Amino acid sequence: MSGQIAAYFDLDGTLLDSSSEKALTAGLAKRRPWRIPIGTVMWTAGLIGNLLRGRSFYDAARNRGHFAFASWQVLESYSTKIAKDKLQDKIPAEAKECLAWHRSQGHRCVLVTATIAPMAEAMAEILQMDDVYGCGPQIRRGVLSGSEIGWSVPRRKGKVPVVEQDAEKNNHDLAQCYGYGNTMADTWFMSVTGNPVAINPGKKMAKLAETNNWPIKSWKL
Repeated sequence: MSGQIAAYFDLDGTLLDSSSEKALTAGLAKRRPWRIPIGTVMWTAGLIGNLLRGRSFYDAARNRGHFAFASWQVLESYSTKIAKDKLQDKIPAEAKECLAWHRSQGHRCVLVTATIAPMAEAMAEILQMDDVYGCGPQIRRGVLSGSEIGWSVPRRKGKVPVVEQDAEKNNHDLAQCYGYGNTMADTWFMSVTGNPVAINPGKKMAKLAETNNWPIKSWKL
């Protein structure tokens, strides 16, 4: 029966008591200060363009303009280093214990995050996840434009098809699977699993969790 079960986890604010993508952006800016004004201009342009296309502020603000003109190779090397040198110490003990419990039960542990793919993959390796779905195109080469066109974007409702397709591919029964997240944006994918767990929720999410009898956990350093 355990082979039918997976535990799907968000990253930032859930398994990680930090923001992995902010750490990557800061690390990139520190090593290459000339990127700060360029990234700011491109992010702002992406925000305005997305708003004009009718996207919500939440989605519009999460464009990748701050990575414009950075190469995928650079992002991959920086992600690996930052994950190892800084972020692995930001994983709460409770998160590690939860992952260990799922592994002891024979469950697959899967990371589903809107964090850019190189950082998502670097953290997945540290967390020893069985699979990872981050934000990015299928083929990563050259430099980023700041656009997410053609990318897989597991954000908000976008996490739902990722989880459903993974479950179908691996013959999981979603009614027995687990979903861990920390924001209202995560509740979309959490709700398609039979065992949603709210991690460090804000007031709105905590109220939703209480209404639906979802367990609430505090995973903090």
